[in-house]
Amino acid sequence: MGVPSVCIGNFSWDFIYAEYIMEAGYHHRSIVWQIAEDYSHCDILLRLPGYGPMPAFRNVIDVPLVVRGFRKSRSEVRKELGIEENAKVLIFNFGGQPAGWKLKQEWLPDGWICLVCGASDSQDVPPNFIKLAKDAYTPDVMAASDCMLGKIGYGTASEVLACKLPLVFVRRDYFNEEPFLRNLLEYYQNSIEMIRSDFLAGHWKPYLLRALTLQPCYNGPIIGGEVVAQILQDTAVGKKCVSDKSSGARRLQDAMVSGYVLQRAPGRDAGIPDWYSLSKTETETGAGPTSKNVATKESAASSRCIEDFEILHGDLQGLTDTIEFLKSLSELSGNDLKSSKKQRLERTAASVLFDWETEIYVARAPGRLDVMGGIADYSGSLVLQMPLREACHVAVQRSHPSKQKLWEHTKARQLENAGLVPVVQIVSFGSDLSNRAPTFNMDLTDFMDGGKPISYEKARELFCQDPSQKWAAYVAGTILVLMTELGAQFTDSISILVSSAVPEGKGVSSSASVEVSTMSAIAAAYGLNIIPRDLALLCQKVENHVVGAPCGVMDQMASACGEANKLLAMVCQPAEVKELVGIPTHIRFWGLDSGIRHSVGGGDYGSVRVGTYMGRKMIKCAASDLVSESLTSGPPVQSDCYKENGMGVLKSEAALEYLCNLPPHRYEAVYAKDIPEVISGEAFSEKYGDHDDTVTVIDPKRSYSVKAPTRHPIYENFRVEAFKTLLAAGNTDEQLSALGELMYQCHNSYSACGLGSDGTDRLVNLVREMQHMKTSEGGSPSLFGAKITGGGSGGTVCVIGKNCARSSEEIAEIQRRYKAETGYLPILFDGSSPGAGKFGYLKIRRRCP
Repeated sequence: MGVPSVCIGNFSWDFIYAEYIMEAGYHHRSIVWQIAEDYSHCDILLRLPGYGPMPAFRNVIDVPLVVRGFRKSRSEVRKELGIEENAKVLIFNFGGQPAGWKLKQEWLPDGWICLVCGASDSQDVPPNFIKLAKDAYTPDVMAASDCMLGKIGYGTASEVLACKLPLVFVRRDYFNEEPFLRNLLEYYQNSIEMIRSDFLAGHWKPYLLRALTLQPCYNGPIIGGEVVAQILQDTAVGKKCVSDKSSGARRLQDAMVSGYVLQRAPGRDAGIPDWYSLSKTETETGAGPTSKNVATKESAASSRCIEDFEILHGDLQGLTDTIEFLKSLSELSGNDLKSSKKQRLERTAASVLFDWETEIYVARAPGRLDVMGGIADYSGSLVLQMPLREACHVAVQRSHPSKQKLWEHTKARQLENAGLVPVVQIVSFGSDLSNRAPTFNMDLTDFMDGGKPISYEKARELFCQDPSQKWAAYVAGTILVLMTELGAQFTDSISILVSSAVPEGKGVSSSASVEVSTMSAIAAAYGLNIIPRDLALLCQKVENHVVGAPCGVMDQMASACGEANKLLAMVCQPAEVKELVGIPTHIRFWGLDSGIRHSVGGGDYGSVRVGTYMGRKMIKCAASDLVSESLTSGPPVQSDCYKENGMGVLKSEAALEYLCNLPPHRYEAVYAKDIPEVISGEAFSEKYGDHDDTVTVIDPKRSYSVKAPTRHPIYENFRVEAFKTLLAAGNTDEQLSALGELMYQCHNSYSACGLGSDGTDRLVNLVREMQHMKTSEGGSPSLFGAKITGGGSGGTVCVIGKNCARSSEEIAEIQRRYKAETGYLPILFDGSSPGAGKFGYLKIRRRCP
């Protein structure tokens, strides 16, 4: 491994402060940094407080103290430990005591209590000493104490300064950093030294009482962990040029990623950062600009954004698309006349949308790649979803109606209303890509009826009046749902700008990304604290009830709760995140667009859902009949235990809420033979009544496929469970072959339901042919499986393969073959990014010129 071009402090060991920096509040950049032993090779010294001039370094950057954040209050910690508020408390953190040395009760002043860190299970302590648990969070305990006894170290020094906690220290021999740290502590009146002989003899009282008279006075910043992590990451991705050698940043990237890997432990994942995997892919495949060019462009764009906007809350997180969105905001006042006419209309409308002297809230939500689970979500299945690199950004600003910047036609409507009425004005970039209007506006009073929010049905009718503006239901519908479900009141006007890089009609949840990002931005602007899971459920209501699309919740959950480079494992009953599954480093997923438009509002998707709920109702009725028969005539001669358990199984099936809770073997053994292939809506309603689905309606004149839609979620749930388990298996072709086979089975099941398409079938066959060709040639295949995704009937195919350059070459070959056969070059979805919950929101304000 090459030597990175950054050094921290004056430290000479190899790995420092990984956990410390991570605990300091930078969890998503928890990195181990390898430090150069020969400092003359370093370009930057990150100088921590307390260190004097170091002329050997070419560039010195002063950074604040690195301090871990607090999790509990002083009173909470004391209550948990059973310590009264007025008691004097000493925290004792001192390793390396002589053998046989024991703590004694008389060493403390009367009434004092000492909290002992790191005591062994076998160590006995006096009654006025308390052994802390091994996993006790030290910063919280320090904040709950009155003084500390220990040795000087950077972590100890920084945190006692932050807490204004007097430190009684014993000198550390041969510790090079001690002079710097002593000076730092003494300057801020934060420490006194205890003679080693007094420490060992237990003459502690005079020092402890003296410590209480100190008046620590450090009031400086304590965000060094964030600053150091950001500097290192900026250096790694090329935002900060530290030398003329382009390989320096690459070596730092490698060192940082090695740190991620070193942190792996059972039950603790260490995902590789997205910026590293993306730059590595571009280098290996040659399919894009060089990392140097990307870094240069990203650095310039980032600089412009920082110059134009003051970020009052949130973090760009190194996301290039967010930087580009802020760039587009900064350019609105200039209105680029070189763009097409439609784009000029969008930009002209957007340029007068915001008051640049007032705060703007920005949220981001990605699309998703359906790896496994698909249409089984509304039947309660386990699903595995990966958030995509492509995302939707939404900017929101609220303002008093008297100060709202209005378009001319909106002003005219306000004059007709003879009063100031709060309005919502929406601009959607990208309207030129589809047949829709670029802007939408309405009075917020249109959402009210007699002091209450209008019904979802009336709202759906409102948005359907003009087909070119039906898209606004995904955006403005979030306001109505917040009013209806949370009782939120919107007396201010709202300006909304939507800019989505998630292509529509590709089966990658473009609608969910719009809903989630819009609701996240509005919630931030109005101070609504909504956790990601609840936000996803609210956004599902937007799509189900305002838009009128009968989708499940997995799309919104993946967009809201997903994390970069991980599969969101969620049980849709109704929406419980089971875990975030790390994608093994040898496995990679791609999405290939078939070019055939997909829509969950289409007829095929809705009819399959109706058939699924019909099948569930038939199974419940059959189970109820079996329960009744058993109660009247009794089953064949069986043991009492079997009768009791068998009756329990039938009763649970008679009350079946989610079809996926029925195991495949029970379905095949008891119910499959009685589920018809097809049934008319009229015949079903006469025999069974309603199908008990709140978002679809049975058409009595239509025939519905029932057997395949009923079978699909039952077996799909089993396939997803098996897929998740297999992901943890070893790195073998057998593992990948089994995963690929499960995807092929899922694809065939979609087709049986009537949700296939020529384009998606063609792509899956191309993957299968590529796999077979490599195997027949005696080689090892790189691609192992593929399946249609999401709602089906077109859209995108998910492909699984090895994470290597050859796989990328074969994906490119499949794109070329598909274009030769159809004339359409598939869009490639490759890469991942954080969900809306991880991103949070940005609060920005344009800087004065």
